[in-house]
Amino acid sequence: MPNLPSSVDIFEEGPREGFQIEKGPISTARKIEFIDAVARTGLKHIITVSFVNPKLVPGMADAEAVVAGLTMQPGVTYTGLWLNEQGLHRAIATGRLAIFGSLSASTSPRFLKRNQNRTPEEHLAAQDSILEVYKAKNIPIDRAIIAAAFGSNFDGDVTEGEVVALVQQLVDQANRHDLRLKSVVLADTMAWGTPLAVKRTVGAVQDRFPELDIVLHLHDTRGMGIANAFAGLEMGVSQFDSSVAGLGGCPFAGHAGAAGNVCTEDLVFMCHEMGVETGVDLEQLIDCARLAEDVVGHPLPGSVMRGGSLNKLRESLTHAA
Repeated sequence: MPNLPSSVDIFEEGPREGFQIEKGPISTARKIEFIDAVARTGLKHIITVSFVNPKLVPGMADAEAVVAGLTMQPGVTYTGLWLNEQGLHRAIATGRLAIFGSLSASTSPRFLKRNQNRTPEEHLAAQDSILEVYKAKNIPIDRAIIAAAFGSNFDGDVTEGEVVALVQQLVDQANRHDLRLKSVVLADTMAWGTPLAVKRTVGAVQDRFPELDIVLHLHDTRGMGIANAFAGLEMGVSQFDSSVAGLGGCPFAGHAGAAGNVCTEDLVFMCHEMGVETGVDLEQLIDCARLAEDVVGHPLPGSVMRGGSLNKLRESLTHAA
């Protein structure tokens, strides 16, 4: 497997992805407990909250209180998500989060309308405004995000050419403001991705934009999350968004069974078994997955938290021998 990276960076999405979609009220204290536990596992990037309209996403109504209560761990980057300038100002006002700018586009106009109540043209114009805010506040541009990069429940299949065209649109938009993008997130927002589609799309973006790092944001609604992550690894992708215990899902995906990101502990287990370093303590991460189930009060889809790591089994077999 000559293209496997030697190590990967994992961006933990569980707190944001999970707590935005859970029906039952989850206390601020329990959210903080979970994020603090995740920060002790060796994960270096945690997306903690979303600064969005609390009427539309009530699970994020306490975003500022969650951030204020965190016990920050050295070496861990804590960030948040926002969809507009108002959300950005809320994130900055916490005074505790690393603030990185991003641009986004969606292959699905209907999803964009549901998610942000904008047409593609309105969305592009709104981003010109927020780019000027980034420049004025010396906020670095981190990512370009392509939502529904592999297909949409509202607009159907997506070609690699459509994805490449949207990446070019965002690169050009950043360049017009004298800003340079570092990476592009290919988000399988509604879980249309398959391993073949991942390889084709990643390959097309790599060929056209070799200067951009690729990040995969993979949802597991159809059980393809870990298979798609493996396909990405084979293409040399070394950055992944994931979610402890498989927490989460998109509230605007139009699918009652929408699942969260590929499960973090399952991804870490797979990487370790293939000799790909993550910097994460898998046993501590499994404990976090079990804590997540306790916090939300129902079973979550992670597999390794139930089956356990092979290292413990190997140790027990060695002692038995």
